[in-house]
Amino acid sequence: MTHINQNFLKLPGGYLFPEISRRVKAFSAQNPPMPLIKLGIGDVTLPLAPAVVEAMAKATEEMGRRETFRGYCEETGCAYDFLRFAIQGSYRDCGVEIADDEIFVSDGAKSDCGNIGDIFSVDNVVAVCDPVYPVYVDTNAMAGRAGDFDGEKWTDLVYLPCTAENGFFPALPQGKVPDLIYICSPNNPTGTAATKEQLKTWVDYANAHGSIILYDSAYEAFITEPGIPHSIYEVEGAGTCAIEFRSFSKTAGFTGTRCAYTVVPKALEREGVSLNALWSRRQGTKFNGVSYVVQRAAEAVFTPEGRAQTRENIAYYLNNARVIKSGLEQAGLTVYGGVNAPYIWARTPEGVGSWDFFDTLLHKACVVTTPGAGFGPAGEGYIRLTAFGGAEATEEAVERIVKLL
Repeated sequence: MTHINQNFLKLPGGYLFPEISRRVKAFSAQNPPMPLIKLGIGDVTLPLAPAVVEAMAKATEEMGRRETFRGYCEETGCAYDFLRFAIQGSYRDCGVEIADDEIFVSDGAKSDCGNIGDIFSVDNVVAVCDPVYPVYVDTNAMAGRAGDFDGEKWTDLVYLPCTAENGFFPALPQGKVPDLIYICSPNNPTGTAATKEQLKTWVDYANAHGSIILYDSAYEAFITEPGIPHSIYEVEGAGTCAIEFRSFSKTAGFTGTRCAYTVVPKALEREGVSLNALWSRRQGTKFNGVSYVVQRAAEAVFTPEGRAQTRENIAYYLNNARVIKSGLEQAGLTVYGGVNAPYIWARTPEGVGSWDFFDTLLHKACVVTTPGAGFGPAGEGYIRLTAFGGAEATEEAVERIVKLL
């Protein structure tokens, strides 16, 4: 008889965002009094930059000619040289040297953050920030590293509380030493960003204990404040303890186009084995690469025209973030984020739970948010809003919330 992976049965309910979608659909069926405005799921709304579209169109035409047609991408890291070299150049812009064969292109940072566990033993101890992007937790639960869910937490995970009291950046754990440490900066969901000094503490800890930092830098393009590192490799010592994930999804609007990349330094070894070589083997076996057309589109993001155009889009979203942050503060809420990230993390009114406040905003203001409790125990008492909506819709959503409160 075939046996299933029992770890899947331990997962509580559904993934956070499908549950939000279910509630929104149920409410919509009741004919809400106003059009819904969605500031919950972090999907972009602006179209791709003209330089990106032009590159895609040109690449599509190439695929229609025998002399320029491309089949399987058999180059290093499932990436064509032109894209690897463009990514390499972008790292040089922030003073970081990355070898081109340390860059692996994929269809999403979400995929890589979950799939990276394939190269690590199931008995590794995993640490996650709390609140946390659910993918880090759920994929490790599926693999069998999380233990059992006790109704609030997973028994085998090390939770690193990120609260207003510690500036939403975790302190080093006291007790059990984690082998794999997930850090996201700028952070999803809190919208805060780590300083170089804060990251150095964790880099030193990881190197001292032989741990690996899995660093999600998907929102680095939204950093506005000077002194905030765009890459963990700006921190001395990170090359021997950190793997970095980046994405074109929010940076350049590729949520529907799909492209990202992961950096695994060749200096990164454990038990005498190169993690770069292991990830290359994993990707070569389980992944056929991102299409030539999409890789040409991603390359265009790094051109002068592409950079300027995508920066305009990022500025548009950051302005939305300022509108949300300012409006919620005027309404009397305590608000974080929105400066170096497209996310706003707002404390709910005193005594109101995350899901209750989510339902209140949905039913009385017709605004969709994300309940903080869905990101972990420390997220209770907060909601997350995204800045990826249209400017007019964002302003109206804020006005509705202000009137309601």
